[in-house]
Amino acid sequence: MTQTADAEPAEPSPTTAPRLRWSLQTRLMVAVIGIVSLMLVIIAVATSAVFGTVLQDNLNAKLQTTQQQTGQVLLQLQYGPPGEPITAYDVLEAGREQPGTLLIVRAPEGTTTGAVVASDTDVETLSDEQVDAVVEGISQPEHDVDVPGLGEYRVTAYQAQSYVAVAGLPLSEVQTTITQMLTTMLLVTAGGLLLLAAVIALVIRASLAPLRAVADTATRVAAMPMSEGAVTISERVPGDQADEHTEIGRVGHALNTLLDHVDESLDARQRNEERMRRFVADASHELRTPLASIRGYSELSLRAPDLSENTESSLERIQAQSLRMTTLVEDLLLLARLDEGQELVYGSVDLSQLAIEAVADARPAGPDHIWQLDLGEDPVVVAGDAVRLHQVAANLLANARTHTPAGTTVTVSVHRADGQAVLRVHDDGPGVDPAIADDLFERFSRADRSRARKTGGTGLGLSIAKAIVDAHGGTLSVQSTPGDTTFELRLPARPADAAEA
Repeated sequence: MTQTADAEPAEPSPTTAPRLRWSLQTRLMVAVIGIVSLMLVIIAVATSAVFGTVLQDNLNAKLQTTQQQTGQVLLQLQYGPPGEPITAYDVLEAGREQPGTLLIVRAPEGTTTGAVVASDTDVETLSDEQVDAVVEGISQPEHDVDVPGLGEYRVTAYQAQSYVAVAGLPLSEVQTTITQMLTTMLLVTAGGLLLLAAVIALVIRASLAPLRAVADTATRVAAMPMSEGAVTISERVPGDQADEHTEIGRVGHALNTLLDHVDESLDARQRNEERMRRFVADASHELRTPLASIRGYSELSLRAPDLSENTESSLERIQAQSLRMTTLVEDLLLLARLDEGQELVYGSVDLSQLAIEAVADARPAGPDHIWQLDLGEDPVVVAGDAVRLHQVAANLLANARTHTPAGTTVTVSVHRADGQAVLRVHDDGPGVDPAIADDLFERFSRADRSRARKTGGTGLGLSIAKAIVDAHGGTLSVQSTPGDTTFELRLPARPADAAEA
């Protein structure tokens, strides 16, 4: 038989991304938590923006108040006794502003001074670098500048008669408040998402429990052998998981209904098979008697001395067809009894001796073939029916002889392998036709579709051989390519030691 190599699976394209095989529970959790997380992030960003705007407005209001207060103090100091130019230190010292208040004052003479209220309400003078950074950074009435050593400030410039002043308040309080708020929202959001994930996992797991019960039941049913014999499907989805009032429960109920129908169908199939076996067995048994009578009467009639040539030819054909039909009936009766577990008489069988006898019987029937034996030194013993196993070997050799041309080498080998007795029949003939390879051991399967006995046969030989091997708890298989065909029979082997056996 010409074997067609299986098509190699197409390799995935390097550009194709691997698919994520997530469970339904995982996908639902990712979807829900993702949507909630997105909503919380949007709320946090919006809240931070609004709260930041409010804080900025409050800071601007405080800055206006500081500007007014420092401006009033600066005016009061100008109305005082004349003396040295007024400095920023003098204004902050006289005004007692809140900690962090920054002030820069430019006198009419052109001198510029700066000071800041420290956290302990003491006033400190600014360096020239800090003063220059504030003065150079002012581009509009209210602006943010980075003061070296002090951080970012919101500043505003104003005129107080002949003096020009710049007042400022630190942005650190606003930034600290927003950072604390974002940190709090992040921690609360993370905790809420963890709690949400736990709750969703419990809810989804409980909701999908009926679906898992359906999958478990279907898996157990799929593992049951249903190809032959009496089969009863007792597996069902539990009643509490097959509630018709829920969507998933309806799936479980539908599966239970389907299993009920399949169980009934299998019972009906088994009853039909048993009836068919009984019919074939009874019919075959009943046909044996009339066939024997036909053969006997034809033989008796052929002994009459005054038969014409046509009559004698007709009787011979009747006798030949009755013999063929008798063989067919006997084969059908044997198959029916093997299906019912009957017809086997167990004993100790030496497969090596059986192979020798089978080859010795095959040589006279196939003198134009080359017959070879490949046997080990130790006998290979099995428990089985010697007559039926000999029938299997003879059938395999007859099959090799019938379907191979003259000159074909047929080799019979017997050996042990993994605690099993293995008998192989190998030939270098043309092989098994691929069109019938899958149905080779089916009943009435023929390598030649003709009805001639010599070429086509009844199609029961290999099916009988397989039924006998199956009844012994063994296997019968074939592997065939042109020039290399092997039928392999495997049976549980007995120990090689005779005493142990």
